[in-house]
Amino acid sequence: MEILAKSDPAISLQHHIDDALQIANKLKLQFRNCTILKSDFWKLLRLSIIFHDLGKSHSEFQKLLKGQANNWGFQRHELFSLPFIVSMDLNPKQKELIYYAVAGHHKHFDDLDRILFTRYSIDADEDDDFIKSIGKQPPKFEDDFDNYINKYAVIELLKKYDIHVNEITCNNPQEQIRKYINQPVKINNPLYFDLLLLAGAFKHCDHLSSAFVTELYTLDQKDFDFLSKKISNLYFHQKKSSETIGSVILKAPTGSGKTETSFLWLKNQFKHFGQNRVFYVLPYTASINAMYERLTKDINSAFPKVGLLHGKLNEYLDSLVESEKFINQSQNKNDIIKKLKNSYQSLITPIKIETPFQLLKNIFGLKGFEKGIFEWINGYFIFDEIHAYQPDIFAQIIILIEFVTKYLSGKIFIMTATLPTFLKSELEKALGEKTEIEADIKLFEAFTRHKIITKDGLLSDNIDIIKTDLVNKKKVLVVCNTVKQSQEVYSQLSGFVKNSVLLHSNFNANDRNEKERLLKDNGIKLLIGTQAIEVSLDIDFNVIYTELAPLDALIQRFGRVNRKMKKGICPCYIFKERNKSDKYIYKNEQVILRTLKVILQIENENNGIVAEQKWQGFIDTVYPAWDKDEKEKFDTIKTLLKNSLQNLSPFIYSKNTEEDFYKQFDGIKVLPIRFENEYQQLIERYEFIKAEKLKVQISSRRFNQFKFEKSAFSKRFIYENKNVPNKINEIETFILNKKYDNELGFLFDKDENIRVTENQLM
Repeated sequence: MEILAKSDPAISLQHHIDDALQIANKLKLQFRNCTILKSDFWKLLRLSIIFHDLGKSHSEFQKLLKGQANNWGFQRHELFSLPFIVSMDLNPKQKELIYYAVAGHHKHFDDLDRILFTRYSIDADEDDDFIKSIGKQPPKFEDDFDNYINKYAVIELLKKYDIHVNEITCNNPQEQIRKYINQPVKINNPLYFDLLLLAGAFKHCDHLSSAFVTELYTLDQKDFDFLSKKISNLYFHQKKSSETIGSVILKAPTGSGKTETSFLWLKNQFKHFGQNRVFYVLPYTASINAMYERLTKDINSAFPKVGLLHGKLNEYLDSLVESEKFINQSQNKNDIIKKLKNSYQSLITPIKIETPFQLLKNIFGLKGFEKGIFEWINGYFIFDEIHAYQPDIFAQIIILIEFVTKYLSGKIFIMTATLPTFLKSELEKALGEKTEIEADIKLFEAFTRHKIITKDGLLSDNIDIIKTDLVNKKKVLVVCNTVKQSQEVYSQLSGFVKNSVLLHSNFNANDRNEKERLLKDNGIKLLIGTQAIEVSLDIDFNVIYTELAPLDALIQRFGRVNRKMKKGICPCYIFKERNKSDKYIYKNEQVILRTLKVILQIENENNGIVAEQKWQGFIDTVYPAWDKDEKEKFDTIKTLLKNSLQNLSPFIYSKNTEEDFYKQFDGIKVLPIRFENEYQQLIERYEFIKAEKLKVQISSRRFNQFKFEKSAFSKRFIYENKNVPNKINEIETFILNKKYDNELGFLFDKDENIRVTENQLM
């Protein structure tokens, strides 16, 4: 009798095992240089794969797969696989590792314990009268195994893999699972990484084979060919990085090819340490999207070598797939998006460009963390824009770096233009052994490109100065500290030039994507925005007018002017007076005062022309040491996460740590009321991603304010279930009755002229 593993399409258990073993062989090839994996690791992985689904031979489960009437209920097939593992001729430690890996490959152990208790146990306090009242004793696991498991078929299947089991004896696995729950394997246990990495590798094999994946791609030497095409002569810091083995902290000016430098370093690590996975970490989704497109174009492979991960991946992929290069009339768009997303979330692509949160969720123990940590073995981690993180996130990155370098032999490449010395010292402690590389003084001198000019008053009171530059055909960048201020300035200036763009955080994905597309066109003459423009948008303007902000933010803004150093010395205007609302954006008044003092000092020296190599000294003047509150936050988060790691155990789920992870994200998505009908039409057509792209994320504080004012309310959108006749589905969505403009974004001080009923507000 052939045992089925899956239905729709029907896949035999042997076929599924063979597919998973094929993935295991590819993992063995790709991770062959990983010295932290013990000599019997691949043997244990092979056996875990072969044994993991043997419980599917349960006759009621086979009926379920065939669509027949059955009494399977809510049992778990992996539990019925465990007696076969016990019967193997292995030493106790090896047997224990496989037992736990198989038991936990779908469900957390708390769930398994609950399932076993529900079916096989009666509370010990219940007396014989209760048992009589229900008419029968609860079933026994041992009886279910003997009565329903096709042991003969399993034994014959195992022989095909040259495995002969001893006499099969069955015991209810609940005692063993409860023993693990009460005494889980933690990081101080000698078996910890054996179990954690086995579980991770095994889950990769099972999930990838279930998705019918047959290839895992690697980086080849030719994938680095773009470096020689883009760089004719290496800068000192590029040459040094290309020769360095191990972790690096790089300091080099903006625009000096730091991305290429990181890949020169990466190429050398591959030469010395071999093929492993690459994680390119950036703080913002806009940066990640841009880097993904850039590296995909540079590597230019026929195979998927570059992936990306962030919280807005669905919306980005929807836009990407609609571009011409992805149009294929024979493929469904949603299927393409799903396939791309699966490849980016798995081991298929050797490079992942992602936010730090995609990595951090693994050390918080979120679902599937064992898979994520397995990928990190001997991995290469490139951190770009490391200066951009708040103290609580920086603390988490420090713990991540410590974990990867101490336990998994990871190699780290950190690059920055400027970083306060006290933050750099934290990175140095986390990295341990590392090489510091700095661009030579001549390069810094060559990158002198900005002239600092301060102006009295508010930016909004000096619009005429900006108009003059627009009339003179200059490409002008204006940066405000708040969305509202940027909207007001844009309304005053956009009429003076045809090609203008406003960019801030209060646009939906559709409008944001369109604006970023326009910015790729050199024809844009005026860009007005908030901190959103500080990130890795590849833009280059002639002049900047900016409101006063902390020095590190100003340096990022200046970096969008004369980026390619082809315009001589370009002016950077800073307005000294602050708006009242600025204090809610930049709360540390002392940092602002020190920044203004430094800016005035620069203006008075050398006619305001700032030497690039001096920025580091200025940064250390503005940030001489930790702010007391920020240091306390940094130390608290670091201590809490370090303690949390001590309790991180495979197969054990903690609701508290998951809540701790997600509470970091302050935002609620709302639908502008003007898109209500369009949203309804899209979900009726099952275009859920497009519907989601109509929403805008706002802060929880602002949402609660609008809810109190009855401007925000919840609505259930109803649509027909395509798969189940006469069934209706519903989606609950928050709607905001505020004016939304495609050019300006949300205007929070203006209501949309749409009537809201009392029922909607409930």
